[in-house]
Amino acid sequence: MSLSSTKAAAKAEIKLILEEMLTRENNSTEEFANRLVDVIENWLKNATIKYINGLSAPNGPVQGSFNGKLE
Repeated sequence: MSLSSTKAAAKAEIKLILEEMLTRENNSTEEFANRLVDVIENWLKNATIKYINGLSAPNGPVQGSFNGKLE
């Protein structure tokens, strides 16, 4: 999966967190931060690494620069 395909779901989860936190009498920045980072972490775990080129390993350890990007 790509980040763009799961962006809407992550955005909805973040909005839900914000709405819940705004309706409380006692707000906790610690809880907000924990919940937010959990959503971001789960979203990033859906990233796909698109490998372009740059690494080689003919008869030893992998060498070179990784040329790619998260999608």
